[in-house]
Amino acid sequence: MPPRTRTLRAATVAAVLTLGTSLLASVPGAGAAEPKPLAVTDHCRSQCADILPPGENGNATLVEILGNKAFGTHPAHSDDQLDRYNGLVPGHTGLTDQKLTDFFNDASFGVAADQVESVTKPRDDVTITRDKKSGVPHIKGTTRYGTEFGAGFAAGQDRLWLMDLFRHIGRGQLTSFAGGALANQGLEQQFWPQAPYTEADLEAQVERIRTTEGARGEQAMADAQAYVDGINAYRVKSKNGRYFPGEYVLTGKIDSITNAGEIQPFKMTDLISIASVVGGQFGGGGGGEVQAALSLLAAQRKYGVEEGTRVWESFRQRNDPEAVLTIHDGTSFPYAGKPDRARGTALPDAGSVTPEPLIHDRTGSAGTDRKAPVDAPAALEPLQGMYDDGVIPEGSLPGSGDGGQKRGMSNALLVSGKHTASGNPIAVMGPQTGYFAPQLMMLQELQGPGISARGVSFAGVGMYIQMGRGQDYAWSATSAAQDITDTYAVELCEPDGSAPTKDSTHYRHDGACTAMEKLERTNSWKPTVADSTAAGSYRMQVFRTGYGIVTHRATVDGKPVAYTSLRTTYRHEADSIIGFQLLNDPAYVTDAASFQQAASHIDYAFNWFYADSRTTAYYNSGMNPVRAAGVDAALPVRAEKAYEWRGYDPAANTTDYTPFAEHPHSSGQDYYISWNNRQAEDYSTAAFGFGAVHRGDLLDDRVSALVEEGGVTRASLTRAMAEAALTDLRGEQLLPELLKVLRSQPVTDPALDAVVQQLDSWRAAGAQRKETSQGSHTYTHADAVRIMDAWWPKLIEAEFRPGLGDGLYTALTANLATDESPAASHGPSGAHSGSAFQYGWWGFADKDLRQVLGQPVKGPLAKTYCGNGDLSTCRSALLTTLKEAAAVPATTVYPGDDSCKAGEQWCTDAIVHRPLGGISQKSIHWQNRPTYQQVVEFPSHR
Repeated sequence: MPPRTRTLRAATVAAVLTLGTSLLASVPGAGAAEPKPLAVTDHCRSQCADILPPGENGNATLVEILGNKAFGTHPAHSDDQLDRYNGLVPGHTGLTDQKLTDFFNDASFGVAADQVESVTKPRDDVTITRDKKSGVPHIKGTTRYGTEFGAGFAAGQDRLWLMDLFRHIGRGQLTSFAGGALANQGLEQQFWPQAPYTEADLEAQVERIRTTEGARGEQAMADAQAYVDGINAYRVKSKNGRYFPGEYVLTGKIDSITNAGEIQPFKMTDLISIASVVGGQFGGGGGGEVQAALSLLAAQRKYGVEEGTRVWESFRQRNDPEAVLTIHDGTSFPYAGKPDRARGTALPDAGSVTPEPLIHDRTGSAGTDRKAPVDAPAALEPLQGMYDDGVIPEGSLPGSGDGGQKRGMSNALLVSGKHTASGNPIAVMGPQTGYFAPQLMMLQELQGPGISARGVSFAGVGMYIQMGRGQDYAWSATSAAQDITDTYAVELCEPDGSAPTKDSTHYRHDGACTAMEKLERTNSWKPTVADSTAAGSYRMQVFRTGYGIVTHRATVDGKPVAYTSLRTTYRHEADSIIGFQLLNDPAYVTDAASFQQAASHIDYAFNWFYADSRTTAYYNSGMNPVRAAGVDAALPVRAEKAYEWRGYDPAANTTDYTPFAEHPHSSGQDYYISWNNRQAEDYSTAAFGFGAVHRGDLLDDRVSALVEEGGVTRASLTRAMAEAALTDLRGEQLLPELLKVLRSQPVTDPALDAVVQQLDSWRAAGAQRKETSQGSHTYTHADAVRIMDAWWPKLIEAEFRPGLGDGLYTALTANLATDESPAASHGPSGAHSGSAFQYGWWGFADKDLRQVLGQPVKGPLAKTYCGNGDLSTCRSALLTTLKEAAAVPATTVYPGDDSCKAGEQWCTDAIVHRPLGGISQKSIHWQNRPTYQQVVEFPSHR
């Protein structure tokens, strides 16, 4: 990834030489005339479709917000994609290619003359045309600046309030901006420590892209400036015209009567802040080594060092031979594997680990949920307290909430033309980014000099399409989560030579006792109409070192240390802009190979997928550091020169990165699937939970069957996705083994036997969580689903806790939650979030049960836990917990929340679009499905 790579490895030299010309071909040099737009030919011929619920329009005036609360009305195009998205649940069984647009938008380029709803010209060199059906902006510029200005203007029209929220989240200033609700406090406390920056740090990142990325970098920053100018132009117009988002009134920013107040101007550094939130949460990977060390120590305490390590490794499953893979042809891409003999590992002394304190100097309501409602005007009383639970409910974003954990997102299904009815490849793919109103992303089409694409971009960084389609190709991504974040143990010291303590704020670096850099953010708030939280304030504080941000304190071999988190993309939050620029350039992306090269310029950890009329392709992006020989990436490492990343420069946070050839990549495989599963053989995982059962199996089993049968169509591949989206992973993958254990002897209790029969009937019917009929809000096998939801946590505990012991079981569940069903609101994705079955102990249970049954197991657990390996004892434990689960009433399994009454099973699962502004949406049927999704099949190519 030149120029950030400090040493260019031999394997990349040839590629760089051959790409050098093409990389710069469509970028004008200084003083050169701007290139004319290439002729736009839509090679998809009405065979590209997309969807992004609830709707394109994410802005609402104060009057529109009041109307929504009083009468349930919605602004135009704020909810018109919701029913089509939801309709695929009952509609997928009879789906045909001709019916796809009943559930998706036509994603063709342009707008037919009779479908034009509005035309806006914010400048003479750009036109924004919106279509009647969905209101998507089709932005066409005659100049590069005008095109990007139009993109920014359209972003302001559709997501002004959302962009303002996210720039403040990225800057750690959410409470000062939107109110002190406890969830807002928690959100900024989760996000800011992961990417704390000064304004100078943010400015340096802008300048670095401009000055070190060549002509592409200069163009990217010029595009970004035009985009910001477009946002600000709309900001001013909407404020002066009094059609700005009503949330600015409700949070006290603008007076509804006098129009006094201001929407603060956007600037380039805001884009860096937004990028840090988006990229860090959806494109991060690694970290968590301190918690991993604690579970390893717990295993060693129970079993001894050698046997405990073996047990721990069997749960860690870095490179499990039974895991579902995206590249399944046997190609190996070794990365971050377990070394034969680890060097520099820094395990903490028992009981010595303490988290680094973040919050200081609390006043007023800080740390509490104390309310002090203001006297709201009568007209605004229906909206009083709408943000009392936070602008983004706790746990709604990955990495937020109590016990927040980054979660994998998105899925992709691609089939080679050799196995399709048409002979052309087919792709069904998209990012699974949660459900919000409005969505974090927005649909748009961009046509201008050097840009030709339609798709989605995250609001606030939408200079280019980030996932979508070009003239004759389409691309998408899933979170990859390979290890690009490491934990270092820095030795503490005192500058006067006295004995250090765990609280010391100096550390050893290059032989010197060096001061840590203190970064601070002081926030204060007062009650508003929207957020009644009483006035308060606090100061957030982190320490930054040459090895990253301090997260914990401990002792190692009796010496005080600070554990730090070092992420390769820190200080490079927006460098990926170069890759997105390339993906949007029709002169650059002409085939699978050029697509892979474009994707290689994206620094965050993503799996990228590509389809045109001839082939499919895959590339895994990310700034993968070259680690010192013998370093174990899964555990904390001593902060010493011998164990640093190779070529590491702390000032710029650059290092040597693994070359293109060492990243998993492939072209023309029979099919590809990804649901945040492992990428390829020997490409080690950065977290627990990538074993023999993974939600990727739900896709792999179905797509492989389609490929074997042949004649795949867009409809049949979409059906496979939709069927997997409604399936309970536990019911499909684990229940067959559970039933074998239960029926290893006759079930003599008639009532319990009936329960077993219920579960078996559900399994035989497909183990789906689906309504009896559209709108019934009752699952077909409702009681079996209830029993499984009640049984799973009980059976996992009964299966593993006795053998592991309380200490190790608790430590391992801190590494990996046992359950993430749609109803498991305690899981990392929270309630009503759609995404499910990513994290859980299904892989552990699968291996353990097969071991009990005496079946062959590759990569087995080091010990057999259910019944201590005895089938009869295991069966008794499962029957006991099943009987308990069957007796648990629905009101206990589904206790109710702000959206559902106790006992409402369908509602508990249902997707709720979390309102980020004043407009709320109706709940829809649960689907484990991408939020934005494309269905594409190109019949021709340039």
